[in-house]
Amino acid sequence: MAGIGFELRKILSRDSYTATLHAYIYAGLISSGPWVLSIISVMLVGIISLGIVIPNTLVGQFLVTVTYLMATSLILTGGLQLFFTRFVSDRLFEHQYEQILPNLLGILLLVTLSAGVLGIIVLAVLFDQPLIYRVLVLSNFVVLCNLWLVIIFLSGMKAYNRILLVMLVGYTLMVASAYVLSFLKLPGLLLALLIGHSTLLFLFLYDILREYRAEKLIAFDFLDRRHVFLSLLATGFFYNFGIWIDKFLFWFNPGTSNIVIGPLRASILYDLPIFLAYLAIIPGMAVFLVRIETDFAEWYDRLFRAIREGETLQHISSLKTEMTLSIRQGLLEICKVQGLTVVLLFLFAPRLLDWLGISSYYLPLFYIDLIGVSIQVVFMALLNVFFYLDKRTVVLELCVLFAVLNGALTLLSMYLGPSFFGYGFTLSLLACVLLGLHRLSTALEDLEYDTFMLSSR
Repeated sequence: MAGIGFELRKILSRDSYTATLHAYIYAGLISSGPWVLSIISVMLVGIISLGIVIPNTLVGQFLVTVTYLMATSLILTGGLQLFFTRFVSDRLFEHQYEQILPNLLGILLLVTLSAGVLGIIVLAVLFDQPLIYRVLVLSNFVVLCNLWLVIIFLSGMKAYNRILLVMLVGYTLMVASAYVLSFLKLPGLLLALLIGHSTLLFLFLYDILREYRAEKLIAFDFLDRRHVFLSLLATGFFYNFGIWIDKFLFWFNPGTSNIVIGPLRASILYDLPIFLAYLAIIPGMAVFLVRIETDFAEWYDRLFRAIREGETLQHISSLKTEMTLSIRQGLLEICKVQGLTVVLLFLFAPRLLDWLGISSYYLPLFYIDLIGVSIQVVFMALLNVFFYLDKRTVVLELCVLFAVLNGALTLLSMYLGPSFFGYGFTLSLLACVLLGLHRLSTALEDLEYDTFMLSSR
């Protein structure tokens, strides 16, 4: 999200209610637009195929396959996303632009080879489906692993409108391809998925190739020990693992799931409520971007510029107070907006589920998941602030704790019974947010000491 604050501040500088509304809508689209587009597109592919792909169980197999592809590719590349983003940021700061493109191609080559080898082994050992299914799953997996890295990289170019436009084109092509290729049944749907994501990948790569020039084709400077931040690799892995661990536990518990295709299982009981709940974080994510990436980012920049330029301690202390206030106000506004969203959905949830044709039996789980994903927005805001403050150890600690607590408490909830489903996910996030607030308070109190001590080393 680095750099989006510049665009938002430009919009907010007009100082009107219309400009403020524009900024929040823009922030909502940037923060949630890509994954909302992907979810809607995959669901549209499933809806279009109902009645065309026979039997309809094949549509369920497609949706579950896509879910596993998304989960495993995000977990595998989560650490690399943070690690490589830091590498690129450092090279941009040093004005070594010629190193960016060769190293991007280098990491994409490594990801393609490692994802390909891992995918071949898993598909050969665990799956007995037709060869065409396994080839298409492997191709989609490799493309997704590369796509996550390219999207993260592209965001550093501040090409947010371009990202949304290309995603709209790619997912539209995916839906259209699914309609045309539906006669091929499940392979046709997977081929449509591959066409859509491959289009995204190559269009994004085209933008990057056009932006950066280089004399070398491929480089592996990012593997230099001076550039390797192991904490970022671990943080990205544990954050994504923590997000998915409760789902995997429900999927592979025979009492809460059923076999869909090959070794892949799904838990209709658990998956549907949390999927709906995640759509409710769009307002909170918009506020998160506007407040953290404008107010906080601006005061942060002023504070550390004053430190670098040798301003007086009184002036630095004043800027620190303003920055701390911006964090407090940002978190409070996120809680207000997301809290209002939760209250409204609590009131309208019975009608919403009835309109969607979903049993009211899902309501209790939907309620607790709704609270959980709302807390997750606050958790993400805290992690973002810690990254600004370069508190990588604290971020890693929180992400490891989240993964461990989510796994342990989810297992406990499964033992206690259906009335406790979802509490593992929600309580783990609540514990991490409370600890994160404590760590943030300590970090802000020690900010001057840490800053001057680090700069004097």
